[in-house]
Amino acid sequence: MAVVFEKETCRDMTEAEKYTLLDQVIREYDTERSNLIQILHMAQAIFGYLPGNVQSYIAEKMDLPISEVGSVVTFYTYFSTVPKGDHTIYTCLGTACYVRGGRKINEKLKEITGIDVGETTDDMKFSLQVVRCMGACGLAPAVKIDDKVYKRVSPNKLQQILKQYDGGR
Repeated sequence: MAVVFEKETCRDMTEAEKYTLLDQVIREYDTERSNLIQILHMAQAIFGYLPGNVQSYIAEKMDLPISEVGSVVTFYTYFSTVPKGDHTIYTCLGTACYVRGGRKINEKLKEITGIDVGETTDDMKFSLQVVRCMGACGLAPAVKIDDKVYKRVSPNKLQQILKQYDGGR
């Protein structure tokens, strides 16, 4: 039987409840080394990120060296060792976006949110990331928030775009 849970539900869980759910995931996937990435995916969905104590717990339960778990976590960019916000903002700084103002957009986003690239706002609303290409060069400059791409963005449009996610900053 598959472990089923809603990612949003996990936010309201206690740490003990999260670890209980993680135990169920590990049991379901067995402790096979080949299942490590899937278990890490599920652990990140449960905890929101993969702090050292969660990595150590997984290593112990799977009878793997912590260095092996840590190397997988740091190798794949999907995994995060720091908490992420409710919404992730991706600024494209690929050639087309950069030439058409991507750097200015990124600077304005840092000003509006009060965070730097790789950081999360104190209220856990936003995380800011940079990507080298979104494959939307004809729409440059582009910004993506979660799964929605905004085309031909200007610094003046950013406040209005972010209001859709935060009710205004």
